[in-house]
Amino acid sequence: MMHPSDPPTPTYRVVRDGQGAPVTCAACGCRLDLGADSGTWFHFGRFAGRDARGCRVPCVELGHDAMGMPATAVPV
Repeated sequence: MMHPSDPPTPTYRVVRDGQGAPVTCAACGCRLDLGADSGTWFHFGRFAGRDARGCRVPCVELGHDAMGMPATAVPV
């Protein structure tokens, strides 16, 4: 289900069961947003070591690849 505040033409990068879907973190399941360099994904709404839900997850400050895998070599 899409959130009402999502843009009308989303830029989702993955397809699951034939449907477009947001990229999510493979470690914790949080939604990811494409970073400024358009090659690294970061936790949506991250702030002060917490994700958008307010949870402290170990990979919140790490960059992720397009498959949602945290990349320890890509610091924020």
